[in-house]
Order: sequence, then C-alpha cells, then structure tokens
Amino acid sequence: MADAKPSPACPPAHATAPHPMANPGYGKRGAPDQHPRAAHDFAHLPPREAAVAAYIDRLSNGADISVKTLAKTLPYGQCALRTALNNLQRAGHLRRGREHLADSGSQRWITRTWFSRTARDDAWWAAFTRGDVPKEAPEPPDRQLSPSHPTGPTWPTGPTRSRAYILLAALGRTAPALSLSAGACAELAPLVTEWFARGASDEHVLRALTAGLPTPVHSPAALVRNRLTAKLPPEPEPAPGPGPEPALGPARAPRPPLRVLECAKCGTPGRPEALPGGVCGPCSGGPAPRPPSVPLSSAAVHAHAAAARAAMVDRHERARL
Repeated sequence: MADAKPSPACPPAHATAPHPMANPGYGKRGAPDQHPRAAHDFAHLPPREAAVAAYIDRLSNGADISVKTLAKTLPYGQCALRTALNNLQRAGHLRRGREHLADSGSQRWITRTWFSRTARDDAWWAAFTRGDVPKEAPEPPDRQLSPSHPTGPTWPTGPTRSRAYILLAALGRTAPALSLSAGACAELAPLVTEWFARGASDEHVLRALTAGLPTPVHSPAALVRNRLTAKLPPEPEPAPGPGPEPALGPARAPRPPLRVLECAKCGTPGRPEALPGGVCGPCSGGPAPRPPSVPLSSAAVHAHAAAARAAMVDRHERARL
C-alpha cells in the first residue's frame, strides 16, 4: 500500500521562527465573513499555491506578506512566490489595492493586501470595494472532513475560537518567549476581550504584550496576565446625553472606507469590473481600457468654440470668392 502524501496545504515544518510584521497600517488584512477553517480549504489549488495560501491564512493581520519576506520564510524563491500570489489572486483568495479611511481626516491612501480563506468571485470583491459585502450562507455541515478524507489531515472540530483566543494562540509567532498553552489562552481570553471592548485593535494588543520583554521570560502566562491588567486602556467616553437644545437631526453614520483594486501584474488601479481575476485587460492579453473622459475646463471650451467659429467664418469667406 502506497504511503499517503502529506497535504500540500500544510505549512512547512521548518517555518518556526516568528513571521515579521509589516509597518503599522500595512501587511495582511483578512477579508470579512470567511468560513471556519477546514482541512481542505485549499485542496482545489496546486501544491505550491496551497502551501503558500495555508501559511498566509495562519498569519495574523498586519503580517508582512511581501514576496521578499515570504521568500525568507518559505522554501520558494521570489519569482515562484510572485507567481503563486498572482495565482491566488486569480483563484479569488487575494486582492491588492489601496484604501482611504473616509472619516480619518487624512488624505493618505494606504496600500492593502486582502486575503480570504474562502475563495471569492469578482462580484464579491467588487461589492467589498464598495463597502457592501454580501452576506453568505454558513458552510454546510458536510464541508467538515471525515477521517477518511484523502486531501490531508483533519483538525479538531469544536466550537469556534474567539478572536481573543486566536490572538493569544498566535502570540508565540510574534514573540516565541510568550508561547501559551491552550488552557492559558482560554483563561486569558476574557482579558483580551475587554481590550477589544474598549476599542483596542489586534496590533494594539500585540504591541502592549510584546514590547520590551525581559530576558528570560520565566512565566509567559503570568507576564501576559500582568500586562493585560496593568496596561488596560481606559473605557471610551460615553456618548453625550441629549442637551436642552433640540437635536439638529440623526447622527451621521460613519462612511465606509474608500477602496480601489490594483492589477496583480502591473499594479495599475482600476474598477473591479476592469480587473477580472485581479488582472487588467492588457496584462491578460485583452484590449487596453479606454481612457476615462475628463471634463474640459472653461478655458478649453472657449478655445474650441473660437476655433469652430473661425473655421465657419473662413468657409463662408471662401464661398463668397
């Protein structure tokens, strides 16, 4: 009986060093409403793409997933990784683009790389760029692998882990000295949940837990508990109550972020409809997009009108001769 081949979607065994994080505001961004993790999430991909996708899937938000950084961690060169990432984009697992937070008060557009464990079609990514993500039905029960499923090992099927638990479980990738047991993660998760309730982001919690660690760390769980308690941010200010003056109108809801996607090959920004599979027409061998029409300035309109009148006068003069 032939030996079963290991699943290509499993991360490389040698990738034990903590994966570097990108500069604040950059790096991996998980797409919303992904299905729970299962053993055959990437079984439809070629082995190399499945291995890269499974590795990226387990990285926390903000991780540096540039080609140069991945090449230092995974057993593939930069050219192979660039091709693999483009194939993941074509398969609907990844999109590159830029994002502007409309209510941030800043004019900067931030480079984004969105990753989705669940493959999405072009219509879903187009809705995502508009801030209108369609709700999807939950995964059917038969998606969970049986023990005899041929595509790879199975993971325990228990209750879905909380966001706080996942952050603590992955803490050892950022700071190996803070690797925690499953019991410690479950015990400390409520403290992290309180941070989230007070507006802290994943990056905020990670910085508070990993900055300036002592050497050595004798008790990771005790150190994490102490920092989560001592550095707990203040509660957000309560919304002001109604004053004596009548309200001017309903409060304006925060606007969704502005997003634009980019071609996987040339980086040209464009509407999602012009980037099927994340690639623009010229890069995919199709026709070049028509240049967008730009409104003429008033000076240009007057110049064109003057030229038209001059041409008409010249034609009339010629007709009289």
